Amino acid sequence: MTISRRSLLQAGVATGTALSFPSVLRSQTTLASTQAVRMVKSGDLGVFDPMISSYYITADHGSAIYDTLFALDSRMTPQPQMVGNWGVSDDKKTYTFVLRDGLGWHDGTPVTAGDCVASIRRWVEVASGGQLIKALATDISKKDDKTFTIALKEPLGLLIEILATLTPPCLFIMREKDANTPSTDPVTANIGSGPFKFNQELARPGASVTYDRNERYVPRREASDGLAGRKVVKVDRVIWDNIADQQTALAALQTGEIDYLESVPMDLLPVLEGNPDIALQVLNQGGFVRYLRINFLQKPFNNLKARHALLYLIDQEAAMRTSSPPEYIKTVTSLFGTKTAYINDENTGWFKKGGDPEKAKELFQEAGYAGEKVVIVQVTNIAWMSNVAQYVAHTLRKIGVNAELNPTDWGAVTARLDNKGSVDEGGWSIYPTADVDFAMGDVLGNPIFLANGDKAWYGWPHNDEYEALYARWATVATLEERQSLAREMQRVWWGFVGSVYLGATTLPVARRASLTGLIGMPVIVPMWNMQKS
Repeated sequence: MTISRRSLLQAGVATGTALSFPSVLRSQTTLASTQAVRMVKSGDLGVFDPMISSYYITADHGSAIYDTLFALDSRMTPQPQMVGNWGVSDDKKTYTFVLRDGLGWHDGTPVTAGDCVASIRRWVEVASGGQLIKALATDISKKDDKTFTIALKEPLGLLIEILATLTPPCLFIMREKDANTPSTDPVTANIGSGPFKFNQELARPGASVTYDRNERYVPRREASDGLAGRKVVKVDRVIWDNIADQQTALAALQTGEIDYLESVPMDLLPVLEGNPDIALQVLNQGGFVRYLRINFLQKPFNNLKARHALLYLIDQEAAMRTSSPPEYIKTVTSLFGTKTAYINDENTGWFKKGGDPEKAKELFQEAGYAGEKVVIVQVTNIAWMSNVAQYVAHTLRKIGVNAELNPTDWGAVTARLDNKGSVDEGGWSIYPTADVDFAMGDVLGNPIFLANGDKAWYGWPHNDEYEALYARWATVATLEERQSLAREMQRVWWGFVGSVYLGATTLPVARRASLTGLIGMPVIVPMWNMQKS
């Protein structure tokens, strides 16, 4: 979809913005403009192993150089990708998969069933849906070079959907020797079987990464549909430039030095709308849900009432307007987002337009808050994350909480979040993050839905009642049953406050009008099919 938004702001912002910034790319050697595409993503590619990372930019990297057993089409239905055909036994406990012809690694060796088995075994150690497969599997093994099976203790009707998950970490198939790397250690080889090859020689960590067309890639015969079907690469090279300053990136887009800008300064959208060489496009129609992860392990949020205080404190409209115009935002009260099949209004009495700071202050007092430092992770090179961190800190200080920002960049944020210690030991209290709305309905695939303590995602929430409900998700047979279960889960979730929602936004990307063919899907921004005239 193309966005057309006209406002008086357009007349108030100089259309010569691009001229006020120096060129940042002209000194770099590239292919001819018709052969290469330059993109600026939302952040820096700091983690390259897509099987151990929940970051969307790492999933984009994975989708370029790796391939998947199944892929979701535009209707979010799993379709075979690396798999040629598959079947399930009469008792619904054993699945057999046969690889399609033409699959090969970038190093020239063929893809085998052994590669798939090793990749699945590694993936189930880290993915929330994969952990369910691990618990039910009696055997995951190779039968011959192209055939492998997954045998289960009991039927799992959602198995194919879990294997095809779009919610990172996705099941990208790696070489067996890479997949044998422990899930605690990153794979560094960047050798896959996907439609692009990672150009190691041109990799400039923190500055740029480069992908070249894999000329040996054999696409499927079916028409391209979402992430499924034919993956046809129509450019020779794609370069991701890391330009932290949004206005500098915007200037590069306007002068044609880059072709694609994923994170657009919202106040400058009217400038782009007045430029016939620029197109605004919403690739992810469902948008993003932004929320706070809270550290359950440390004071003050190891106390339930302190977590409840945050629920009452947040003014969602104010939080979202720190980085998005009002026409692009909406409030969120359901655990399951805004457009998924499971949204409901169970236990949402805490929500109040404008927030309720007095109630929040009262709850902090009841929690026995004694001035403990609250550290908020501020990702400085992603504008919305930086802005909302400042909003949260300011709002907490207004009710007497000792809030402190911890500035970091996207490339270093993982090391900070992994620290489970106190804030005095380098730990943290609050982390603003986001998920695509689609992922808020992917209950088995999205780690936000886990509440199993140390095994949960960042913040490490723990609630046994909720986990018992979560465990039932894979066993219910119908949509109606899952919707009923979702209400129970939401009731308990807001009771122990697994996360605190900030609101939702639907944001466009900006591209040169000469760059066409981008595939609109949630989570993944694929680079195949796009072309540059």
